[in-house]
Amino acid sequence: MTTPLLEVRDLRKHFPVRDGLLRRETAAVRAVDGVSFDLAEGETLGIVGESGCGKTTLGRLVLRLIEPSTGTIRFAGSDLLGLSGDALRRQRREMQLIFQDPFGSLNPRMRVGAIVGEGLEVHGLARGAALRTRVLRLLERVGLRADAYDRYPHEFSGGQRQRIGIARALAVEPRLIVADEPVSALDVSIQAQIVNLLQDLQDELGIAYLFIAHDLRIVEHISRRVAIMYLGRIVEMADSRALYTSPHHPYTRALLSAVPELRPDARRERIALPGEVPSPIHPPAGCRFHPRCAFAEARCRSEEPALQGGADHQVACHVFPV
Repeated sequence: MTTPLLEVRDLRKHFPVRDGLLRRETAAVRAVDGVSFDLAEGETLGIVGESGCGKTTLGRLVLRLIEPSTGTIRFAGSDLLGLSGDALRRQRREMQLIFQDPFGSLNPRMRVGAIVGEGLEVHGLARGAALRTRVLRLLERVGLRADAYDRYPHEFSGGQRQRIGIARALAVEPRLIVADEPVSALDVSIQAQIVNLLQDLQDELGIAYLFIAHDLRIVEHISRRVAIMYLGRIVEMADSRALYTSPHHPYTRALLSAVPELRPDARRERIALPGEVPSPIHPPAGCRFHPRCAFAEARCRSEEPALQGGADHQVACHVFPV
């Protein structure tokens, strides 16, 4: 067995809730609450769930843009949480982020050449004419013309701006890219182009992706494995084909039932979930999904299920285990 590129174990992030004149901590938002997974070199793991389930927080924890409350993160065999200063900066060169919003993630006062080349300068990889040459190659690789180098972000469409963001992430030759809903702000006609570009780059460069999204169709297309998150925890994780053809967790089934069918004659049972997502400040006892689950038993209300199963399929459910 080869060592995974990324190993996450029991990762938690609780944001304090402060109240009163003295701003004392009265509660905590359990944004990520005990998440564990591995990511192999060159693999894509899709992270799926409703808004507010902790997907984006998880991605930023992996990159140490947010410090975790507890847990461990190992990247390429080294303890990421034990690094600081120059050692952390060197490691961060191998881990990059593609932002969700292509309009807000690019500095409007910088030209595209400076935006893409900034990482090269920061890490001392290229300067002067060599930097310009590398940036032009990156722009060409993501499907932009050379004249983009001297233009500003406002001169480009949303899809083109996201290509600039991808070029910026690629500049320092990372081994891992966290893609935080990289196509959700784009037109449907452009989404497929960006996803295909990411796949082509992965085939060419061997990059691993942590692909965060709420669109199950896109995740099915790009991911080898998929993890379903609900209220800060992973409730099901499986090979993409197994998850889509044989989901176990009732929440996964409900999500898949909402995916539109492309064939007019297709028939699929629609599962409507009652109620709202509980507060991450006071999550329910036992299984966090049980207040909305039609199959909940007495055990579900008192005992929290662990993520169990084989390497290809794991589920956290008392009623429908793997």
